Amino acid sequence: MTSGVLFVVSAPSGAGKTSLLRALIPGDPRLRLSVSHTTRAQRPGEVDGSHYHFVDRSRFEAMAAAGAFLEHAQVFDNLYGTAEQAVRDVLASDHDVVLEIDWQGARQVRARFADAVSVFIVPPSVEALRARLSGRGQDSPEVIDRRMRDARSELSHFGEYDYLVVNDAFDQALADLRTIVGAERLRRRRQEGRLAAALAAMLRD
Repeated sequence: MTSGVLFVVSAPSGAGKTSLLRALIPGDPRLRLSVSHTTRAQRPGEVDGSHYHFVDRSRFEAMAAAGAFLEHAQVFDNLYGTAEQAVRDVLASDHDVVLEIDWQGARQVRARFADAVSVFIVPPSVEALRARLSGRGQDSPEVIDRRMRDARSELSHFGEYDYLVVNDAFDQALADLRTIVGAERLRRRRQEGRLAAALAAMLRD
């Protein structure tokens, strides 16, 4: 039996996590981005089952009560969660799955999936992070200050992750992510299943 690798990727807002994953996943046919369930309203242009699985609160709460989520959380007034069986089905098809979640979700995943590989995206400096948040041109100084506080809180959990990737130069950070994915696929415990027949033949008298 072979199975894929579950990657958990987290970062403070403004570190560039989403941009990196948008560049990483389309170029790797074995990678799949997990599609979360959410109770928030579907926005124009969003496709159910592609961007999110849109469900009402009662359905979400029933799934949570049944233990269907690998991780779930409330963000403001909406609920978000990753369905465990959907992730395991993709992994069983020998594809790798990427979860783009925060540190709280990452903790929940590690508690239920000890083999998960966690990656934390780090900005090169506090100044760079503030400049990126300000450069969006969407938020007031007060909102940016709050985002910076949230980012510092998120950053304080970097020690819980297997890998740290500094997103200073985008191309280098993307290359680092690809290196992590490749190295994890080559671990002996993962390769033994794929190479079992070949290894047995080579060792046969």
